[in-house]
Amino acid sequence: MTFRIHPAAAIGEVHLKVTNLARSTAFYRDVVGLKPLAEEGRTATLTADGVRPLVYLHELPDGAVTPRRSAAGLYHFAILVPDRAALGRSLRNLIASGIHIGQADHLVSEALYISDPDHNGIEIYADRPRSEWTRDANGDYVMAVDPIDWDGLLSEAGDEPWTGLPEGTTIGHIHLHVSDLDRSGAFYCDVLGFDLEARMDRSALFVAAGGYHHHIGLNVWAGVGVPLAPANATGLAYYTIVLPEDSALREVVQRLQDAGIAVEHLGEQWITHDPSGIELRLHR
Repeated sequence: MTFRIHPAAAIGEVHLKVTNLARSTAFYRDVVGLKPLAEEGRTATLTADGVRPLVYLHELPDGAVTPRRSAAGLYHFAILVPDRAALGRSLRNLIASGIHIGQADHLVSEALYISDPDHNGIEIYADRPRSEWTRDANGDYVMAVDPIDWDGLLSEAGDEPWTGLPEGTTIGHIHLHVSDLDRSGAFYCDVLGFDLEARMDRSALFVAAGGYHHHIGLNVWAGVGVPLAPANATGLAYYTIVLPEDSALREVVQRLQDAGIAVEHLGEQWITHDPSGIELRLHR
C-alpha cells in the first residue's frame, strides 16, 4: 500500500535570511502587507492576522545576496489570500509601490510575483474554486502560465482600501530549486507521502496533500547538480510542514527514519533535510 501523508498536511512558516532586518521588515509590511508580530535580536516575526506567524526574517550579520537561479533553495514562497478581491487589492498596492510585478493565470489560481530586497521570490495568489480545476489524461492538474485578467482583478478590488493582507491569509505553497529532480521527487512523494499532482516536461514537479494543486514545487531551473547556497547567503533558512495530529507526525518521522534519513528532534519540531540539503521541519 502506498503511504500518503495526512490530507490536511500544509506548509506552515517560512524562515528567510536577509541582509538588513529593518529594510526587509518595512518591505514586507508596506509592499507585501504582512504585519510585524515580534522582533527579537536579529529576527522579526510577521503575521497576517496578528496571531499566527507566517514569515520569519533572520538578519545575517555579514550576509551576501544569493544571485537568482544560482543555488538549491528558494525559488519562491507563495502567500495564499482568501479571495480574488483581496488579490486585486494587493495588485493595486503593488502597482502603487512601483515594484516590478510578474503575473500568471495558472488556471487553478491567479498569481502575482515579486522579489524582496534580497532577491527572495514571493508569490501572492488566490485559488479558483476546486470545482474549476481539471486533470489531463495522465491525471495531472492542468495548469498554465496565461496572462492574468489585470483589469478584472483591479475591478474586483472595488474601492475598499488596502490595509495589508487579510485574515485567512496563509502560506499556500513553497517552490524550490533542487539539484536532482528524480531524487527530490522520491523524497517528497515516496518518503514523506505527498502525491505527484503535475509535472512540467522534465524540469519541474508539483506535489501536494489532500488533492491540492501543489504544496511544494520542485524544479531544476538553476541547473542539475546545483549546490546549496552558503550558510551566510540570503535565501531560505528552512520551512515547516504542519501535520494536524500527533499520529500523522509520528508516521512521517518514522518513514524518514526507516529510509535512513537523519531526523533531529528539537522541542516540538523534527528537523530533516531533503536530497538537495534544503532544511525542513515537521511539527503539529
